[in-house]
Amino acid sequence: MAAMSTRSYDPIAPQRVAFLGLGVMGHPMAGHLARAGHQVTVYNRTAAKAAAWAAEYGGATAATPRAAAAGASVVFACVGNDDDLRSVTLGDAGAFHGMAPGTVFVDHTTASAAIARELHGQARARGLHFIDAPVSGGQAGAVNGALTVMCGGDAEPFEAMRPVALAFAKAVTRVGDSGAGQLAKMVNQVCIAGLVQGLAEAIAFGQRAGLDMPLVLDVIGKGAAQSWQLDNRGKTMVADKFDFGFAVDWMRKDLGLVLDEARHNGAQLPVTALVDQFYAEVQALGGQRWDTSSLIRRLKK
Repeated sequence: MAAMSTRSYDPIAPQRVAFLGLGVMGHPMAGHLARAGHQVTVYNRTAAKAAAWAAEYGGATAATPRAAAAGASVVFACVGNDDDLRSVTLGDAGAFHGMAPGTVFVDHTTASAAIARELHGQARARGLHFIDAPVSGGQAGAVNGALTVMCGGDAEPFEAMRPVALAFAKAVTRVGDSGAGQLAKMVNQVCIAGLVQGLAEAIAFGQRAGLDMPLVLDVIGKGAAQSWQLDNRGKTMVADKFDFGFAVDWMRKDLGLVLDEARHNGAQLPVTALVDQFYAEVQALGGQRWDTSSLIRRLKK
């Protein structure tokens, strides 16, 4: 785990919160909540990870999502997919069974808009609140407390959870009703897929042409071609380094959600569908856990 950066926190009365899922994102996110002064109880499917987190931050652990959620005013989650999310909310030991009426469940998983709407309805039937709140910024954003959070759900519970979530985020924005946060994250991933493919082609072209590509990237990064991907991934792409960052497997999961949603709403995504297949080629090269910038590898075969 990369060292967590130090940052100042906006003053807010300490709350009792829970965090479910301590992967590369959840571990530092929960850590920022603890460092901001909140009483944090964590749950992880692998109990040893929860114990390690508690040893690092001084929080408490629980054996089930239900036990972690008991007494919390806000329950955060960051798990793998729709099925994982159903398990930690609706399962026999799910958080919804342990949450008091009025508690807000905030889901940071990148999942489908359908599961967000389903769980929003399930929560309301129990007197609870559900906010879909996927994040952008990757592991570095989680470690540095600088994530961008795009939220869908009702306005009142959003306002209740926002100041708490700002412990690990630089921006927490409600973009619409239930499911809108997940749809906004899909827009984000469509943008990234196209940008990374364009950057990969540009660098591969420049290398074939014999250009000094680090120098060229410095030059064009001062003009209209500038982007986060160019600034943060361009030179590592030139250096053929991909053992970090957002994994290809995760991007394919996200693009699968995008393409499934497009089949339902009629959106035409020819470039996104093509880049998804390019990522399948990267997986076939053994790049399942390479950073998404590894798209350039398929151009060097």
